[in-house]
Amino acid sequence: MKKSVIIVLSSGLLVAGLFTSCKKEIGSLNGASADDLIKNPTRFELNNLVVGTESGIRSNLDFYLDATGMIGREMYRFAGSEPRYTGDLLGKDNAQPNNNTFYLTNSWNSRYRAIKNCNLLIQGAANSTSITAEQKKGYTGFAKTIKAYELLINLNLTYTNGVRVEVADPNNPGPFLGYPESLTAIANLLDEGKTDLTGSEILFSLSDGFSLAKNGSAVTAAGLLRFNRALAARVAVYRQQWAPALTALNESFFGLNDDLTDGFYHVYSTGPNDQTNLAFFPQNNTGEVRLAHPSYVADITPGDDRIGKATLRNEAASFDDLTSNRDVWVYTSNLAPMPIIRQEELILIYAEAKAQLEQIPDAIVAINRIRVQHNLTPYGGAATKDALITENLRQRRFSLYFEGHRWVDMRRYNRLNELPKDRPTDDVFDKMPRPQTEGQ
Repeated sequence: MKKSVIIVLSSGLLVAGLFTSCKKEIGSLNGASADDLIKNPTRFELNNLVVGTESGIRSNLDFYLDATGMIGREMYRFAGSEPRYTGDLLGKDNAQPNNNTFYLTNSWNSRYRAIKNCNLLIQGAANSTSITAEQKKGYTGFAKTIKAYELLINLNLTYTNGVRVEVADPNNPGPFLGYPESLTAIANLLDEGKTDLTGSEILFSLSDGFSLAKNGSAVTAAGLLRFNRALAARVAVYRQQWAPALTALNESFFGLNDDLTDGFYHVYSTGPNDQTNLAFFPQNNTGEVRLAHPSYVADITPGDDRIGKATLRNEAASFDDLTSNRDVWVYTSNLAPMPIIRQEELILIYAEAKAQLEQIPDAIVAINRIRVQHNLTPYGGAATKDALITENLRQRRFSLYFEGHRWVDMRRYNRLNELPKDRPTDDVFDKMPRPQTEGQ
């Protein structure tokens, strides 16, 4: 039985020692096999596996952003040789997302390759005789946190089609879980990661993307705990668990008055065997382009500085009866970091949870933190839960543009019918199919 999860080592692991954003020199995995990594690995082998895991979680995220951005009507992806972006993903002429096509399978398979690395790391740390109990907890806490993050990305694609959570045995993977059950499993993994990281000792290095300014440059158990709890807050709002979301925020790096860009990021380089950010296209590119959906500009408030994420082109671009005169300009170079989770999202999570709990003044304070930062006047709408949720969704739309949130946000509030359809036969889908390689 062939599943996409049957991967021995991720591509990131094969270049583990060459992930140039990580400055600490670690050992070689030349000749290492999966058995070597789980029977009794050395500290150096475990550290290489950590680096390979972090490298691998960046792979093919451009396909994820394109798919969620297209279906969520944030942007257009034009490629002269590839009509499926504007056909399948927009539902042109009754087309549907395909279960064996690059825009789904490339990202999906990359996520499970990283999950395989995480499972190897969990098994290897448990069996290693060269590290202490506290050091084992550091490795397993990191691995469980990353595993949860990767599962959530795939679940964002397939929604009620679910994900496989139990994939440690590639010859006997667990079943697909439904959407609520998948979210519960992801939340439980994050809680397990929190337990492991508490009182742990960190022996490994990570890239600069994991070094929050407020935490200093060193990777610490405390810093990874804050990262874990930030992800837990995201999952809690997806589960409509508002009070637990606030609890997780209080344990994260949340700070209402902190820099909105503070957070954890994927980082890139042009070093040997490293990756660049493929979500970047130059402005005024031709042929291969990412364009802002016209509604982004039509709906933004005049004076909002987030218009800078959709810069005016010298000439409009058209393809397949679609036209835009604005480039997506979120990742402004091929080395631009890509957020995993950052402060601006946490403030908006706080506003959402407070509004849902009808703690209206707190919600308004958080929303105004975002509005004022982006050159808007303070919120002047109705001081009701429903009005504030609508306002919060609006701020999430512009603040988290092309970071993979808009489609998910509109779906979880049953507002997909509010997304525009550009052509008479277009459709807005609520989910992707399970990849063909996964069977039923």
